[in-house]
Amino acid sequence: MEEFDLESPAEESATAGAAVESPENGSVESTADDLLAGVEAITAASAEDSQLKALLEAIVYVTEEPLSIAQIAAALSQPPERVRKLLDELVAEYDKTEHGVTVREVAGGYKMTTKPEHHESVRSFVKSLKPPLKLSLPALETLAVIAYKQPVTAPEIMEIRGVQGAGVLKTLLDRKLIAVAGRKNVIGKPMLYKTTRDFLVQFGLKDLSELPSLKEFEEIRRMAIDPEPEAAPQSEPAHQPEPVPESAQVHPTPDEQS
Repeated sequence: MEEFDLESPAEESATAGAAVESPENGSVESTADDLLAGVEAITAASAEDSQLKALLEAIVYVTEEPLSIAQIAAALSQPPERVRKLLDELVAEYDKTEHGVTVREVAGGYKMTTKPEHHESVRSFVKSLKPPLKLSLPALETLAVIAYKQPVTAPEIMEIRGVQGAGVLKTLLDRKLIAVAGRKNVIGKPMLYKTTRDFLVQFGLKDLSELPSLKEFEEIRRMAIDPEPEAAPQSEPAHQPEPVPESAQVHPTPDEQS
């Protein structure tokens, strides 16, 4: 009967272990580690490029004048070649039909604009918008009093401002920045005024709690009036005695001189 030379399970395990520890397998593991390190390096570089490209997009968006590559590279401390490459990627990305704006090279710099095919529609939309809100200084003062003291009556507003403000109140009512909030239960029952939702929209506030405190408001006003502290006055020179008039001087007699 033919005999077969079979290894025991223990011998098979030892053989497998020897195979794993062979120089050839060690080389495979080293190659795998190198590949993983290379992938991690590429991933890190790609993430860095993505962050820089997002920053470039924000910069081109917020600036009114076209920015040159040299300006952007100097501001971000980046090589001009890298900035140009990422800007070219932005240009290609915004050229796709799903975007309504584009990044264009204008007058030696880059600027974000609407696409020419949308100009007519955008122009019609802009014409339909309300003109920007403009308020006079008296109107702003009255609105500030109402915002911080509401609900408040016209006589109370006049007492704080020191001037009549009936015309200003009408303007604010017409602009829908304030509204009547009932009447105060005093003699004459004057009307109370409060701010409206349009007031929050115009000034970008979530609610009245986002108004600066009166202390902060006063600090802002003080800094606007006096942005730089005054220089300390120079020390005055020591007081010098005033000269004695000639008529008051005492001249020695000839005998005293001798």
